Amino acid sequence: MSPEKERFKQTLLDHAEHRPNAIALWGDHLKLDYATLYAQVMQRQQRLRDEGAKVVALALDNGVEAMLWDLAVLFEGLTCVLLPPFFSPAQRAHCLEQSQAGWVIAEPELEAELKAAGYAQTATFWRRAFSGPDRMLEGTAKLTFTSGTTGTPKGVCLSAESMLRVARELDRASKPADPQHHLALLPLAILLENLGCYAALHAGATLSLPSQKTLGIQGASGVDVPRLLGCLADRAPQSLILVPQLLQMLVGAAEHKAFNPAALRFAAVGGARVCAALLQRAQRLGLPVYEGYGLSECASVVCLNRPEANRPGSVGQPLPHVQVRLAEDGEVLIKGSTLLGYLGEPPHADEWWPSGDLGEFDPDGFLYLKGRKKHQFVTSFGRNVNPEWVEAELTQRRHIAQAFVYGEAMPRNHALLWPHRPDCSDDELAAAVAEANEALPDYAQVHHWSRLDQPFTFANGLLTANGRPRRDAIVERYRAQLTEPVLSEESAP
Repeated sequence: MSPEKERFKQTLLDHAEHRPNAIALWGDHLKLDYATLYAQVMQRQQRLRDEGAKVVALALDNGVEAMLWDLAVLFEGLTCVLLPPFFSPAQRAHCLEQSQAGWVIAEPELEAELKAAGYAQTATFWRRAFSGPDRMLEGTAKLTFTSGTTGTPKGVCLSAESMLRVARELDRASKPADPQHHLALLPLAILLENLGCYAALHAGATLSLPSQKTLGIQGASGVDVPRLLGCLADRAPQSLILVPQLLQMLVGAAEHKAFNPAALRFAAVGGARVCAALLQRAQRLGLPVYEGYGLSECASVVCLNRPEANRPGSVGQPLPHVQVRLAEDGEVLIKGSTLLGYLGEPPHADEWWPSGDLGEFDPDGFLYLKGRKKHQFVTSFGRNVNPEWVEAELTQRRHIAQAFVYGEAMPRNHALLWPHRPDCSDDELAAAVAEANEALPDYAQVHHWSRLDQPFTFANGLLTANGRPRRDAIVERYRAQLTEPVLSEESAP
């Protein structure tokens, strides 16, 4: 057993022995104390041992069962395959096939899907035999799939040592705020939330695991806001992990007195760029929001702002377990807690992982991200613009739900916009664009915009499964709208 895994297991045993009645897990209808948690995990380890399991896929909604099985697979030294609920059936089938997951624990509604993939049900598990060479890299404790910009997910093989070091550093980073109740808003199949849950258990806190249905969260981006706010009010968590859109929702609710942030002590936000204006609004409301940065290939979190080292606008300083430096072109390079390799490919051998992100450090070591290296475009005036920066400024205004910015070889940048509400007027959209432009230099500002007739979705091929724009597909479909204003200017007398 790796030193980090031994430390984590011993920590849970200490909680079970010294604080046996403290609540560890709180699901929709069930609460487990630390003594019961430890005993239940041990029982599940034995069931996995009796099965002779090797690669176990979890396709469960958030809840007590999901966490117990996750921990059992971890401590038994097996490989856990995370299957996000927002993946399509085709993507889930691809993940199971590629990982050769011989054991699946799944929600009942996936029965037909699993049968179609060749699985047969036993008392607890769905079983399937695989033949052919083993594609899993040795030492893989968790296989997390990242869909990137294509529809076919790519498997990232991570060791227990890497993941649990990150979880321990997350616990340490939040210690000054001393949160004693963490609520998982994101699916446990999201690595960031998965490790956040480990961090909460490491701290001996209560871990709330309401199902996504109870939270009112559907798929990758649908949210029933009143339902979510009601759950937060009932449970009053002290720590959360947020993506920017959830932060925007909470800030808006707090501004309208529909959400009281008084109980909240530590809210980490990541997954995409957060605009400065949204962070300022959160700060005015007393929301303890700390922006961070990470990627699956580095076992999630790399940098994080903390209560004692917080610089809004940055993604914080690197956590102690990693080293971060910049390449000559500004690309962020990371050493420490990197992946074992990609599923089916040779092990990763280089010390430094090229993140694909552009960044710069301030004199105190806080990292500022400048967007994705490959997404950067160059205007006809020779200015480099990263569209994600501009899109974050747009979508974190009050009226704009989706934005796509384009300006390759053009004198003026053009945005495609989808509003939050169908009754949003063009004047309101124009005002939101003007407000965003005030926070941007001239070369990055939106000079023209078009209102979309439909949103970007996974179904229409314009979003990846995890909600990122498929940039080439969007440009191809909307090329006429994106370039029309420029052509009009060039043809004018």
